[in-house]
Amino acid sequence: MRKLFLSFTALFLLTSFYSLDTTKVNNSTILNTWIWEKSVCGGKNPYVATPKTIGFTKKIIFTPDGRVITYKNNVEIRISPYKIEKGIGYIDQSEHDLITFEGKTYVIENLDNQNLTIVSNNQDAARTIFKR
Repeated sequence: MRKLFLSFTALFLLTSFYSLDTTKVNNSTILNTWIWEKSVCGGKNPYVATPKTIGFTKKIIFTPDGRVITYKNNVEIRISPYKIEKGIGYIDQSEHDLITFEGKTYVIENLDNQNLTIVSNNQDAARTIFKR
């Protein structure tokens, strides 16, 4: 009985130190300025859009206070909140890191010091690629 009690106590202590925030995305990694490189959609209306083909540049800045500032041709056009959380991806029904901003939710497909790739979390699965 004493061994069982010690086992439960050890289990309780170990689980109390386990972080519930197991997201792979480090919120500080996304902070800073991201320049739009291209968007690709392979759904029913396939397209590739770049600043050259669309005729404008776009950049977004994620701030430490949970805001994203959007610029078009270096003119600020919008400030909105953003949120990063775990959720289910529409396409594969698997758990992913999701980011929501400007009224849309995206799967974070790639995030490192130089690259950010997000995929619309809906049936069109448009992929947008940003660089630092």
